[in-house]
Amino acid sequence: MLIRREAPADEPAVRAVTTAAFAKPETPDPVEAGLLDQLRTCGAWLPELSMVATGGQGEIVGHVVCTRGHIGTHPVLALGPLSVHPTHQRRGIGLALVHAVLGAADATGEPLVALLGNPAYYTRFGFRPATEYAITPPDPTWADYFQVRTLTTYDPALRGAFAYPEPFNNL
Repeated sequence: MLIRREAPADEPAVRAVTTAAFAKPETPDPVEAGLLDQLRTCGAWLPELSMVATGGQGEIVGHVVCTRGHIGTHPVLALGPLSVHPTHQRRGIGLALVHAVLGAADATGEPLVALLGNPAYYTRFGFRPATEYAITPPDPTWADYFQVRTLTTYDPALRGAFAYPEPFNNL
């Protein structure tokens, strides 16, 4: 497996992986695939933080992206969606993708990454409930599922309401 930045030619394969990862019989075109399409066309898209995992034949088997979010007017990151093709799940690909994107985010001087996800999965990466940092989710019912991972340049004075990029509001 190799983790690398997504190239423009990867878009169809990334969408296919995202669709396969989230599709259910009642939703063959999941919202995560449409969200990814919308994120690509908005000003919050950060190409340097869109990463793919490739398999032994160079095929794309996973994808992760961080886009520009905000706490008040301060720029931060929003992680997601994270997708691994079902035939490649439970092999450490998601783990590698999250570690890679967090490392890249830290290297570019970002203060923190926020996400909505399962604490049982994301605590292994250092994510904690956002309320521990006085950061409030867009929806108060998200409780401990809305999490934050602080990075090297994090300042504890950074607190307040988190805002996802606009396409997240269209879900």
